[in-house]
Amino acid sequence: MARWLPVTPAVVLLVLFLAGPIGYCVWIAFTDTQLTGASGSSFVGLDNFRRAFGDDDFRNAVVLTLVFTFLSSIVGQNTLGLALAGLMRAASRPVRTVAGAVVITSWVLPEIVAAFLLYAFFRREGTLNVILHWLHLPSQNWLFTLPILAVSFANVWRGTAFSMLIYSAALSEIPQDIKEAAEVDGASGPRRLWHVTLPMIRRSIGTNLMLNTLSTLSVFGLIWAMTRGGPGNRSQTLPVFMYDQAFVNSLIGYGTAVALLLLLVGALFSVVYLRLMKVEV
Repeated sequence: MARWLPVTPAVVLLVLFLAGPIGYCVWIAFTDTQLTGASGSSFVGLDNFRRAFGDDDFRNAVVLTLVFTFLSSIVGQNTLGLALAGLMRAASRPVRTVAGAVVITSWVLPEIVAAFLLYAFFRREGTLNVILHWLHLPSQNWLFTLPILAVSFANVWRGTAFSMLIYSAALSEIPQDIKEAAEVDGASGPRRLWHVTLPMIRRSIGTNLMLNTLSTLSVFGLIWAMTRGGPGNRSQTLPVFMYDQAFVNSLIGYGTAVALLLLLVGALFSVVYLRLMKVEV
């Protein structure tokens, strides 16, 4: 009792404000609860999940979520963050200061502000088309023709700083004598990167991928402000689809079931990354 007494308030708060709502959401996912219309709700078992797997819009949202996560997190933020971290270590101090400030500024901006900045960049009369016009290149309405690529780029622009900070810390921990030994052995830059640098920061790569992937899976405000999942459903990822079902169509039970499936997708990614991190080099 003496050991548990100090943590009792924290446990109570976690139960009330974390475990309690999660448990209630799990229950809601197995009911036909609605925001409007029906005065009550009833238990429907797995009907909401069956409905999801039979819904073409849900399957489209799953595919777009995987594409969005792969492009903006696994490829975009991860690769660009590592490249920036490596380049900044080789750059002079003034260059590192300016470049770091620019990249981190995009990260600390509120999501809605970043979304409107990128909306202004990609819209028909936006900055990108103005630049293309100056270069005498064809322009287009990027938010209409390539919406999932536009929002993926926006997420890369906003989130790369996190990966850069993680990789900067990881690269600073690599002993200098190992790098010098590789250079003496005649290893080229790409070979040193592949055989020395990447294996030594493997755990940082796994941690960064897991955190970035989970963060990207739950991106809602950026996409909602830029495209609202449109045109049609061409940029409607699972969080946007879940919001539409729960709060636009008033199907709280169905929307909550989709939220649980999104949670399952994130759990699967986490399991894969954790297993990869356990593999010894």
